[in-house]
Amino acid sequence: MLISIKNYIHTNNLNLHAMNAMKNRVQLIGHVGNDPEIKTFEGGKKVAHLNIATNDSYKNDKGEKVEQTEWHRVVAWGKTAEIIEKFVTKGIQLALEGKLTNRSYDDKNGEKRYITEVVISEVHFFGK
Repeated sequence: MLISIKNYIHTNNLNLHAMNAMKNRVQLIGHVGNDPEIKTFEGGKKVAHLNIATNDSYKNDKGEKVEQTEWHRVVAWGKTAEIIEKFVTKGIQLALEGKLTNRSYDDKNGEKRYITEVVISEVHFFGK
C-alpha cells in the first residue's frame, strides 16, 4: 500500500494537532465539598478555591462493591471565579475542564509544601 508524502504529512499534522489539544487537559464531574473561598485582589481580579469530590466504584476479590472518593483541589481566576462566587455552593454537582498545575510554598514552620490543583478553564452546572 502506497501512501503519498502529502497525505502522510497531512495525517501526521492532524494527529499532532489533536495531541496538542489533549496535552494537560483535565475533565472532572463531581460534587463541591465546601463553599468556595473567594479572594479579591487590588484592581478587582478574583480567585476562587474549592474542592471537588469524584466517586468511583469497583468490586474487590470477594465480589463486594467498594466505593472510592477522590478529592481534587480546584482554582478559578477572573470571570470564572466571579461565576463560581455567584452560583456555586457546597454539595452541588459541577462538570469542569482545566489543566493540572503544581506549585510550592513554605509553610509557617519554614517547610516546603507542594500542591497540585486543577485550574479551571470551563465550568458547567448540573441541577438547580
